[in-house]
Amino acid sequence: MKAVIVPDWMPFDRLSLHEVPVPVPGAGEVRIRVRASGVSFATSLVVQGKYQRKPPLPFTPGTEVAGEISALGEGVTRFRVGDRVCAVLDWGGMAEEAVACAVNVYALPAGLDFARAIAFTHSYATSAAALTWPHLLNLQAGQTLLVHGAAGGVGLAAVEIGKLLGAHVIATAGTDDKLALVSAHGADHVINYREEDFRVAVLALTNGRGVDAVYDPVGGDVFMQSLRCMAPEARIMPVGFAGGEIPQIPANLLLVKNLTVCGLNLGLYFGWSPQDLRHVHENRMRALMDRLFGWFEAGKIQPVIGSTWPLERFQEAMAEVLARRALGRVALVMD
Repeated sequence: MKAVIVPDWMPFDRLSLHEVPVPVPGAGEVRIRVRASGVSFATSLVVQGKYQRKPPLPFTPGTEVAGEISALGEGVTRFRVGDRVCAVLDWGGMAEEAVACAVNVYALPAGLDFARAIAFTHSYATSAAALTWPHLLNLQAGQTLLVHGAAGGVGLAAVEIGKLLGAHVIATAGTDDKLALVSAHGADHVINYREEDFRVAVLALTNGRGVDAVYDPVGGDVFMQSLRCMAPEARIMPVGFAGGEIPQIPANLLLVKNLTVCGLNLGLYFGWSPQDLRHVHENRMRALMDRLFGWFEAGKIQPVIGSTWPLERFQEAMAEVLARRALGRVALVMD
């Protein structure tokens, strides 16, 4: 089978496809014939050895796939060969076949195609947990949510879920086509951060009060300026650092308005931590995914896959992500 191989830590555009043996699932695992695989900014960091978790070399990158189960490991009873599923992987997704722990595999609703399915395990799960879990943003009906990077995978999911929860959503993006997409998915107000100061615009939209919650996958100065347009007792969450800079949080700003900063590494619940806790959190994550699939079946969320690429053009797919041209998610698709 064909697979992208990382022989050593290097930039993503130096990787290449190789012929490798089909993997064999172990106890508690399933093998999936990959129909779609997600392409993300985080993966570009993983292959360079810049992510908090480093797979053993050599490895195949990619942590989210959708497809059909092609083999079962010992002890797996939840699934059958041929089942349509999406899955979170430790690594291995950019390949024609991939192995996943059954605890991290989810049956797909009938109307959900493989390409859009890759948006659920990372983008929508991250946004749903961030906005609904009590120890995180805990967004309530009637509150105001500010979403940065709103046309990207996690951002667009946050806009949709924020509206579902009854919030007033303000969203930022950098181009007119991105702003149009975000508006179509429910944002009440959109701000082009390249053309106006979003902090000034947010304060004007909220009559000087500021927002109740901030969802920030960008980081850097975007995070810092967000602290200055938040209401008293508001919450802010860094979801990632697509802007390339990790902000240093000034504690005095938190103290003045009683602000809360919360973090979410969804990998903690999928087994990407020094202690493998995926079995501890299985019921919690299945409940979250069931809720998301229910929203999809009810027509309340509509994942956007802005572009799809064949496996052979995986470098071009990542280049689109890194250039921040993507609308929604980018996926590799296999025949």
